[in-house]
Parts: sequence; C-alpha cells; structure tokens
Amino acid sequence: MQLFEKTLGDFLEYWAEKTPDKEFIVYSDRNLRFTYSEFNQRVNNLAKGLMAIGVKEGSHVGIWATNVPDWNTFLFATAKIGAVLVTVNTNYKQHELEYLVDNADLHTLCISSGTFDTDYLEMTYTMLPELKTSQRGNLKSKKLPYMRNVVYIGQEKHRGMYNTAELLLLGSTMEDQLLEEQKKKFNCYDVVNMQYTSGTTGFPKGVMLTHHNITNNGYCIGQSMKFTENERVCLPVPLFHCFGIVLGMMAIITNGGCAVLLERFDPLVVLASVHKEKCTALYGVPTMFIAELNHPMFNMFDLSSLRTGIMAGSLCPEWLMREVMDKMYMREITSVYGLTEASPGMTQSKVDDPLEVRASTVGSNLPEIDVRVIDPETLEECPVGVQGEMCCRGYNIMKGYYKMPEATAAIIDKNGFLHSGDLGVKTPEGNYKITGRIKDMIIRGGENIYPREIEEFLYQMPQIKDVQVAAVPSKKYGEEVGAFIILKPGETLQESDVKDFCKGKISRHKIPKYIFFIDQFPLTGSGKIQKFKLKDVGLELLAKQGIEPV
Repeated sequence: MQLFEKTLGDFLEYWAEKTPDKEFIVYSDRNLRFTYSEFNQRVNNLAKGLMAIGVKEGSHVGIWATNVPDWNTFLFATAKIGAVLVTVNTNYKQHELEYLVDNADLHTLCISSGTFDTDYLEMTYTMLPELKTSQRGNLKSKKLPYMRNVVYIGQEKHRGMYNTAELLLLGSTMEDQLLEEQKKKFNCYDVVNMQYTSGTTGFPKGVMLTHHNITNNGYCIGQSMKFTENERVCLPVPLFHCFGIVLGMMAIITNGGCAVLLERFDPLVVLASVHKEKCTALYGVPTMFIAELNHPMFNMFDLSSLRTGIMAGSLCPEWLMREVMDKMYMREITSVYGLTEASPGMTQSKVDDPLEVRASTVGSNLPEIDVRVIDPETLEECPVGVQGEMCCRGYNIMKGYYKMPEATAAIIDKNGFLHSGDLGVKTPEGNYKITGRIKDMIIRGGENIYPREIEEFLYQMPQIKDVQVAAVPSKKYGEEVGAFIILKPGETLQESDVKDFCKGKISRHKIPKYIFFIDQFPLTGSGKIQKFKLKDVGLELLAKQGIEPV
C-alpha cells in the first residue's frame, strides 16, 4: 500500500470538507455531539488560543485528564500547531507526575479535575506552588524552569490557570491566517505525540511518535477491520494510551468514521452507548469485555449493530472471544499486538481468520511492516516454529526516546529492527504466537508494569534489605504484582506497612497486591536471581495461607 504523508490536521480538514455534517465525536451519556466541521472549527479556535499563550511548533504540551470531551480537541489543536502532545497516565501520583513534567520539558500542562481517588488540581499546586501567586502565562518555577502555563480543561476558574473556555474565546478573536502560516512550519515526519513507558531501569522513557507513525498505523489497523466512513466505534479505553489514540482515534479519523466516547469505563454506559448509537465496533481489554458480559442488565440492550472491534492489552482467552462473538455479535473481532515504540501495532489478526487463529495467535504482520522472530544472540531470523524475540522494522518505528540516545540504540539494532522484549514463534501459516518475555514485565489488565520501577521505589523503605517484584497469576487481570522482600536483620514489617507506604505515591495498579517476606531468592549456580521462579514461590506461599489468586 501507499503510505500517507499527511498530518493529523490534514485528515481532520479533509473529512470536515468532504463530510461536514457527519458526526465525528459523540458522548452518548450526555448527548454531546460534534460533526466533523463543528469539531474542526473548535480545534482551530483552541489551536489559536494555545498559540496566544506561547505554544508553538516543537512545544511540549502535557495532557493529564480522563477521556473528557475536549481531550481530542487538545490532541488535534496541538497537532495543527506542530506542538507535541505529551500524554500523562491518569493513574499517576505525585512523584510520577513530577518526574514526567521535568523529564519532558513541558511548556504547558492541561489538566482535568482528576479521578475518584486523585485530585489533579491539588497535585499540580503541590508541584507548582508559584501558580497561586503567578500571573497567568508568567509562571516561573525554580523546580521546573520550562513550565509556563497550566490549563484547566473545563469551565471552572482556578488560580494561576487558564481554562478551555478562555482559550477558545481568545482563539476565536484571532485571524485564521495565523494558524495557516503556522501549519507551514512542520510536516508529517515531525513528532506529534510523546507517551511515557515504564522503564526497565526504573525511569520511564518518553517515546516520540510522528504524524507519519500513528496515522499510517491507525489507517492499517482500521483497514484490517474493514472500516468505512459508516463506522461508529465505541471507545471506552483510555486516550492517554496507544490503544485509545492510535488503534482508536487514528483508525477512525483516517477512515472517516465516528468515535463514541466515554469519560471513564463503565460497563453499563458502554452497553447503553452501543445500543443507543448503533455502534459497529467496540474496543476493550479482556477485563472490560468480561465486565460487560457479566453485567446484570446485559440482556436489556440491543448489541446487534456490532460487527467488529479489538480485544488487546493482554492475552485474549478463547472462551472470552467466543462469548463476545456469540453474545455481542462481534463475529469479526480482532486482536492487535505491538508496543508503544512501534506506534504501537506490529501484527493484527484478520476479521476472517478462524476463531482458533484469533484466540491463539496475534495474527500476521500489518502492511509495510517487516516482522521477524530474531535470535537475540546472533540477530539472525529464526526458522518457522523456533522461538526468538519479536522484532519489527518499518514506518511505524518511533523517532526515539526523548533525550535518551543510548536507550534508543539499545532497543533498535544496527539493522533498524525494534526489539520488543517479547518471545514468540512464527507459525507455518505466517501468524505469530507470543510465548514469553525476555524483559521482566508484568501485564495487569492491559497495563504494562516494569518491576524495576517498583523495586527502586520500595528500596526507599529503610527496613528493606532486598526486594524483587514479579508477576503472580490472576484470573481477573491476567497478572498481579507480587513483591518478594528480604528484611534487614532485626527489622519487622507488615503487609499493610508496605501498601500504606505506596498509597498516594505510585499508581494504584503498581501497588503490590501480594507482599511476601522471604529469607532468600531462588538463585542460579552463578548467584543470579531466577526471577521467573518467584511466580511459583508466590503461589506456594499463598497456598500455605489458604489463599487462591483471583
């Protein structure tokens, strides 16, 4: 196929001109609707408003918000300016937020009010106490010298912050020509989005993705599901993640469809939205589909409009895929495999693949992406059926990690292949199966968690001599976080002490569910820790306590 050389703004303007009155963004629970032309006008006004407060090409603009209605307005507005939207995980706590804002050299931070257990306003004021006394636009922070603005996404006014309404008003008074001139200063090969991945070294890394990376990846993923302009896609997945931005919004905008969004996941609202909007596709991680299927009001809703969708984020059990196909009419459901550094899709199952293939493999390579199973030692391609590392090369490879050239060189080899850290095999039919991991990563309900990050954090507890974090199997989430702790001589700790230490400081999904106090780790003959054996150690210890992992 011929790859597009268009920016996000180009795609939006194309459909705004071709199908101006067609719905593009819908929030069914509040009956909020934007046509392509209405949304494009709103984006233009916000883009000009952001320019008025100093945002320009290359500026880093953070967005820390649930899937609020203007989330996508900020995505496309920053894209039209040539700025970089830095997405912030909605689960972040104070020290994670401050690390990202500093590392990403944020110029402007856009925030919503927060989640049920996290107050984003309070945390932002804690990070930037100068906000309360600074004139808007003139923020001078000793700790964060790049920061100039904070924008509240909503109508409310908060000290030291702009709000969305003000920026839209400001933008509406400015000449369109200013924005037209701005668009000439960048192209589709420039970075448009930066997402932070948990780092194996304990420090998250900013993955730089270009317009070219994510629009083409989104288009191919949409085409694999046979998307047309008539698609209405229900997106209950977070927008800060590639699942939401690329598999979701980019697949929709490049194919001219409509996005039916939810501010946060609620199985009842998902079912009602699909019913009311006659959605043709639905996305989610396995736990979301389980929650929808098991909802006591499931049978009240007509889901017969559904045809396809994506189940991704963690391994999709065959029984679940079968139920989704049978009870939710999603007979053409697919799965996508990849990682943020690959924009993210490397492989995808096809809508007409047999169920067994869709449930037991991650499909075949997406168009224009060279996927290979490579021997990590020799960098040679493994024969069919022989295990090696899943790697890919193509238009989808990130521009690199922000300010981390060595880390970039460590993941992209001399031949241009991106190394996933996952082990896999190629089947005789040309599909791929994921068989394990080289890197010590835990996947909990679709969230990638790197043990090293949690280990480094727990080492701050003075009672801990050594700690290893590893996965413990879970029926609900696939994997849960287990912390295996060796205490210093004479010290004591309770499980509750460790969990209390974590609360409010690291994201909820990273807090260990299971705490094990042990005397020693399983070692190799040369004294290296055998981390893969900790899973069995954890299961044994739970069994002794009469606990069965859920």
